[in-house]
Amino acid sequence: MTPSILKSYDINRDTMAIVPAYSSDYDTIVYETDHTYYVKELSLSMIERACKEGGATYGGRRDAVGDLINVSSKVPIPIDPLNHIFAFPTHSPSKFECIWIFYHHIHTFKKASNQTLITFMNYHQLTVDVSHAAFEKQVQRTSFCIVRLTQRPVERKRRLEYV
Repeated sequence: MTPSILKSYDINRDTMAIVPAYSSDYDTIVYETDHTYYVKELSLSMIERACKEGGATYGGRRDAVGDLINVSSKVPIPIDPLNHIFAFPTHSPSKFECIWIFYHHIHTFKKASNQTLITFMNYHQLTVDVSHAAFEKQVQRTSFCIVRLTQRPVERKRRLEYV
């Protein structure tokens, strides 16, 4: 049975992962907390559109975060920081095998051979073709990004008080 295929997909707070599809009928599989969607749109296109809807370009967010946390590859993206939507790529976003993982949905992750098994908050599991160490590094980068972006106004206020 052929699944229902969407023309495009809007990233939201329920988006857990965006996975490339090895299908001629659709480009991506999107996992949400309660649904799975098959979409005829590339993952990076979804990410870029969501960033613009959140008020900035993908490139702008990528550059800003890269400078902020001092990384140049596989940069976490604050897609919509006001709604706590942060994602990170498992590979270079230009590579077909790149999967986008949405930080706040991760419950646990563990080593599974040379891969990583992610368990999301809803207990859905996804195995990604990334070493546990590389995945953990991406989780830490994203966590650091979130801390830097959410604490920045407080730090700025403190500097003004002590100068």
